[in-house]
Amino acid sequence: MDREVRKIKQGLSLKFSELVYNGFWHSPECEFLRECIGRSQEPVVGTVRLSVFKGHVYILGRESPRSLYNEELVSMNVQGDYEPADATGFININSLRLKEYHRLQSKVTVKQDE
Repeated sequence: MDREVRKIKQGLSLKFSELVYNGFWHSPECEFLRECIGRSQEPVVGTVRLSVFKGHVYILGRESPRSLYNEELVSMNVQGDYEPADATGFININSLRLKEYHRLQSKVTVKQDE
């Protein structure tokens, strides 16, 4: 499952468990969440090996023919499409909101000091 889809599904799962706990299984919102969660699971296939001991579940391994993990893409030993210099642009883009936040915070601090 794609990372961003997984994040959304995890948030929906929390809301789903809250609805079920509070007895809203047959509500329209719970039906909607069941559809969304079910849709996210359609492409998921594979095998997971588990160990269950004293109320705890441990994942021992997993494999899938549709796994999105590609060792060649994450290896530092294999030359791929990613260049270390690419990180600079990524960092600059993601830091824009933090720079703006701190710029605005400094304005607020100056006004409070006056």
